[in-house]
Amino acid sequence: METFVIEGGHRLNGTITPAGNKNAALPLLAACLLSDQPIILRNMPDIADVRVKVQLLQSLGIECSWLEENVLRVHAATINTSEPDTALARRIRTSILLAGPLLVRTGRAVLARPGGDSIGHRRLDTHFLALTALGAEVEVTKQAYELKADGLVGTDIFLDEMSVTGTEQAIMAAVLASGTTTIVNAASEPHVQDLCRCLFAMGAKITGIGTNSLQIQGVSRLNGTEYTLGPDFMEVGSFIGLAAVTGSNIRIANARPEEHRMTRIMFGRLGVTWQDEGPDIVIPAEQELRVRDDLHGVVPKIDDMPWPGFPPDLMSIALVIATQAQGTVLIHEKMFDGRLFFVDKLLSMGARVILCDPHRAVVVGPAKLYGERLTSPDIRAGMALVIAALCAKGTSIISNIAQIDRGYQRIEQRLAALGARIERRPAE
Repeated sequence: METFVIEGGHRLNGTITPAGNKNAALPLLAACLLSDQPIILRNMPDIADVRVKVQLLQSLGIECSWLEENVLRVHAATINTSEPDTALARRIRTSILLAGPLLVRTGRAVLARPGGDSIGHRRLDTHFLALTALGAEVEVTKQAYELKADGLVGTDIFLDEMSVTGTEQAIMAAVLASGTTTIVNAASEPHVQDLCRCLFAMGAKITGIGTNSLQIQGVSRLNGTEYTLGPDFMEVGSFIGLAAVTGSNIRIANARPEEHRMTRIMFGRLGVTWQDEGPDIVIPAEQELRVRDDLHGVVPKIDDMPWPGFPPDLMSIALVIATQAQGTVLIHEKMFDGRLFFVDKLLSMGARVILCDPHRAVVVGPAKLYGERLTSPDIRAGMALVIAALCAKGTSIISNIAQIDRGYQRIEQRLAALGARIERRPAE
């Protein structure tokens, strides 16, 4: 086990480029099973979850090779088994996305219950409701999901929630189903759009990309292709928060500013501002972080919602920013009932936060944070703690950083290039 040792209280400066979108990379790896031709994925993040997913594909007999840094070639010419490695499947949540592609290619799939972040209950019902609608038979056991289908047939699907992975599952199953599929109440996040555009490049017939209603005309086969992933907008939001709380001037290159209109609104309630310069976002130094009350002095709220609303993965970052802003704000995490449980670690650093219930926290700032021994509970909370440590006085030691490595590519090296005093060390 390794740790991050962070000396806080220093200004950062320079340019940082976000890695490829983690939440696009993982479903795209599953989508590679839909073709027996080679697929080359560029701007693939070199993170732990991607490496596990690659191993999972290899356990199925699929050829995977890194052609160069962040460029991966996947060739699913044959699939040797319909039962992905159980131990690997239990390490990442998106192992469940192999269900649809395996059904299409082999007519069968047996998947262990997936792993992932411990941020509360994360239902999978939407996946199986969609697959059942397309003609799959699903048997749920205590430890696994067993599916079979003698060909899938297009249909009209109204998802019971705007589940990102549930939408991706339905899309991948539908592109090779016979007939037409309509998916209504679909998620439309940038990574869902990346999946659709890659499948389109492979020969899938998909319309409505970027909306909540998708129309898919099934085709008989998909081709190989080359596809470049977009930037990870969670990294972009994290770097905006980092610059704000450390008073730093940071340019985020190739950030797709158009994806951060709601981030600008929510972070703006804490006084955070930035400029869009072409594809870049530039955060100026020494911002005055001050909570902007709603009309008549009402305490404002930062809450998450389906895209294009504020993404839940940035709620942890928003909470850390709020600890450094003058005023009071309500953080309302609607989507996950365990996301805010890292607040106790911020309290140990000196933050003034009242955790009302699993979904709501009142933050009163600014608070002087001090270095502390911390443990990363999940990917996004882990990055939030890194940001808190970088603006704190003194030295912090963060353990369980394997959680952070799951979503952020060599983060300590990239932050050190901006002047951050952060080191990776073996655990004591």
